[in-house]
Amino acid sequence: MGGSTLNSRFFPVLMGACAFVSMYFSPSVSSAITLDITMEQAHSALASGRQTMEKAESVEDIASVMKASERAIRAGADPEVDPCGPHAILRTRHYWLEYFGRREAAESKRQKQDIRMPEAKIQEILQMPYLEVEIRLCGEEEFFSEGAEVALQQGTQTIRPVDIGPAERGRKNPGSETSFRSRFTARFAYSDFDPKAEGTFVIFFPDGKLINIPADFSSIQ
Repeated sequence: MGGSTLNSRFFPVLMGACAFVSMYFSPSVSSAITLDITMEQAHSALASGRQTMEKAESVEDIASVMKASERAIRAGADPEVDPCGPHAILRTRHYWLEYFGRREAAESKRQKQDIRMPEAKIQEILQMPYLEVEIRLCGEEEFFSEGAEVALQQGTQTIRPVDIGPAERGRKNPGSETSFRSRFTARFAYSDFDPKAEGTFVIFFPDGKLINIPADFSSIQ
């Protein structure tokens, strides 16, 4: 690949990268979560990510880009319609390729030279064994999501995540004194579920409360 390569500090812990700020994901036609991605397709996804970031110039552009990014990989409620509706963000291999394409573009602008991801890092993404799922919820007090767990239900099969991150302390929703937003991240092994089928993420709370988030993997790339 031409140009310089991104230093390894720009790729901290790919397998558990839940702290990255999502930028732009250009919606595209897909039939299911894509696992068999060729190197040619990977470079195409990176290029797509670069192109969209290169077009984002203003703060307003970035805000629109972030919304489009999550819309393409979201299951559950639409926060623009239902601000407190439970939903999940599904970060797939394809998502990470486009994400790092946007990082390439951002670093290229900053360093004023073409920055490209090393081939070895692309291979790491293509071999990621887990789907990263960020669960977003609302509750009535700031620690409402503490101790929450999640499982994926597909037919009669219940799939547990390989790990779950700690829930974020709730933040007040704008204009409300009794509503808080929180989120936590779980990783599911691709080998444990059907990436072409529908499913439901079931969130379990210590007090016995349950919340369901339906997910149609056929609409996620």
